Amino acid sequence: MKRVSIIGLGLIGGSLALAIRKGQPNIVITGYDKDPSTMKLAKSLQVIDEAAASAADAALNSDVIILATPVATALSLIDELAGLPLKEGVIVTDVGSTKQSIVKKAKKLTDLGIVFIGGHPMAGSHKTGVEASNDRLFENAFYVLSPNGQQNDSERIKLQNLLKGTRAKFIELPAEEHDRFAGLISHLPHMIASGLVHQLAEEESHHPIVSQLAAGGFRDLTRIASASPDMWRDILMHNRDILMKLLHDWKEQVNVMEEMLKEGDPEMIHQFFAKAKESRDQLPARKKGAMLPFYDLFVDVPDHPGVISDVTAILARAGISITNIQIIEARNDMLGVLRLSFRSGEDLELAQAKLAEHLYDTYEAP
Repeated sequence: MKRVSIIGLGLIGGSLALAIRKGQPNIVITGYDKDPSTMKLAKSLQVIDEAAASAADAALNSDVIILATPVATALSLIDELAGLPLKEGVIVTDVGSTKQSIVKKAKKLTDLGIVFIGGHPMAGSHKTGVEASNDRLFENAFYVLSPNGQQNDSERIKLQNLLKGTRAKFIELPAEEHDRFAGLISHLPHMIASGLVHQLAEEESHHPIVSQLAAGGFRDLTRIASASPDMWRDILMHNRDILMKLLHDWKEQVNVMEEMLKEGDPEMIHQFFAKAKESRDQLPARKKGAMLPFYDLFVDVPDHPGVISDVTAILARAGISITNIQIIEARNDMLGVLRLSFRSGEDLELAQAKLAEHLYDTYEAP
């Protein structure tokens, strides 16, 4: 019987455990987390079969070891694994959002004849912790594998077969390319969003009303700035060189916008936004990528007692889970607007259909 150990039982580690069991029901999954209460919860939720006393105990006798921890922790774990008598033929992989430092460190393992394949499932959730584990988390998401050239095809296929229950789309990228692409489409946008929030906070210190005015579009635009500071500190530290280059390129874009305004040419300004709109409209819709997708549905509702409970009851009867609900606008004697967030595009489409049956007008964000 095959044994898989997952070190780190957060959202990603827990969801991988559930997805692996879904695709390979006969595999025994051992879990370890530095927080004993997390391991206890993972066991009670049947996310894992066994709880290990330490990372080393989890790794020994395992056929596959998954480091489902932040990059800094994974680097330390690789050092620890290099000193253990691991099972012959074991495959070690990780889930880190940067790859170069991990793959470089993993040379310690490959020099010992241990197979290491870098990994990054490009999916997530605004929920955290093992209690949020979901075997559908990676469905249709890209799952990047970054081999270091010392594995054979059968070892990569073996790992993908183990992970087939994720129903992810596997692609291979060299570590440097992965980090550059992730920097452009995920890390840099998070930095820009956080910078905009800092700029707003500075203005708010002089004009408090500005935060009230920012409650709509600005808040939506900068949603990603609410992510974990610990996580983003680690990501930036491990992708620093690439981000320095990307920030330099972004400054060039800012210079172009500044020059455009200085020139005051209406046609130039129109072309700037027209080209951006064309490029943005060609991006794949409802695809999971490096940034978390938002499955948001807006619902026009009358100003009437009980309307919110009516909407939620309709969806509950259809077995549709709402991950977040927000009242965008509500005024006396006028329509209000609810924003409902869902965990998948399929749930959103079903919700839209069910609400339409009850004559609610709904629309998606562009």
